[in-house]
Amino acid sequence: MSTIKRTATWLRAHPLAVDGALAAAVLACMIVASFAAPDEHGDGKTWGTQTPDALGLTLMTLAAVTLVFRRRGPLPVLAVTGVLSLLELVSGDPRTPVVMSAVVALYTVASATDRPTTWRVGLLTMTVLTGVAMLAGSMPWYEQENLGIFAWTGMAAAAGDAVRSRRAFVHAIRERAERAERTREEEARRRVAEERLRIARDLHDVVAHHIALVNVQAGVAAHVMDKRPDQAKEALAHVREASRSALNELRATVGLLRQSGDPEAPTEPAPGLDRLDELVGTFRSAGLPVEVARADHGTTLPAAVDLAAYRVIQEALTNVQKHAGREAKAEVSVVRVGPNVEITVLDNGPGDDAEARQDENGGHGLLGMRERVGALGGSCTAGPRYGGGFRVHAILPVKSRTGDTVGGTASANVPSKPAAARRTAPTGDPA
Repeated sequence: MSTIKRTATWLRAHPLAVDGALAAAVLACMIVASFAAPDEHGDGKTWGTQTPDALGLTLMTLAAVTLVFRRRGPLPVLAVTGVLSLLELVSGDPRTPVVMSAVVALYTVASATDRPTTWRVGLLTMTVLTGVAMLAGSMPWYEQENLGIFAWTGMAAAAGDAVRSRRAFVHAIRERAERAERTREEEARRRVAEERLRIARDLHDVVAHHIALVNVQAGVAAHVMDKRPDQAKEALAHVREASRSALNELRATVGLLRQSGDPEAPTEPAPGLDRLDELVGTFRSAGLPVEVARADHGTTLPAAVDLAAYRVIQEALTNVQKHAGREAKAEVSVVRVGPNVEITVLDNGPGDDAEARQDENGGHGLLGMRERVGALGGSCTAGPRYGGGFRVHAILPVKSRTGDTVGGTASANVPSKPAAARRTAPTGDPA
């Protein structure tokens, strides 16, 4: 097979040599056939009964040489070989098979051009050569050689068109395969980018919340360390608890990246609105007054929506803790409105701080909230309130238009995970 492949590669790299060999073979066939003449009964050939004259040999040689350039100019080569064949049909006596070169040239035209061109050129070539062969010369018009010209030119055009069609079909299949390969590579790159973005968003949600609490409690402890050591100890206890929670959630997030058979992968369920009181309690213990109003009782949210709602509230309260000031208060409302659940987080921080908060944090926290909500088909807006403060409002669809839960329809937007990871995901998006 290696020798055959090397030969085929060499032939494709040297088309002129292939055409030269073909021209030599056609010339040899024409010369051999020129020594045969019809027998007396007209039902066969008798070899050696005729000899080609000088004009016939010259025309055959010129036609064969012209075929060497058939790839460079198929139509000009067909025109030249056709003219040489007409000269031989009109003046040759006895006739020599110069028309064989026109047949090869017509095949080349049909294989190298389109079908309309093949039809037009093929019909013209068949009509002209067959008509001249029937009208010129001493043989009757119905002679077998005249009908053979019609048949051979027609078969040459049909064979060339079939080869061209097959070549185009193979090229189309190869192109589709290459396009499919490029599409798979692009899809793989897109999924990798989405997974990296998801991991970055989850890490931000985990770390930002707890680090903000640690920062606030550490500041309180440093402020009251000398005058009120009991309060300082309480603040340090909150710091320890917040840091432990951050480490646990960070460990769980990293566990999602492990293989499905890793026995150390966490098994705690993903957080949701059922842990809203626990979340709000951590902020209250850090000194942020938070009021909660819920009107979604009896609503069972899909896992993806439940996690997104929890993360939106967590990120919004973290921003209040970090940017709204010590005297700020926050209000959280969770309301079921038709097919949606609306999450609203308000605070009464200074208006200037609200503007600065939107500019400073919009590249990570607010953007992460919008990405989470947008992946589920919802909407999220955040901005300063009239009269001061900040407002975060998210609308999450509970069901799709077809009545299926969003957890099923959102799976296309959430990267898939192993079975163990789907059971855990305390910080990641459920599959």
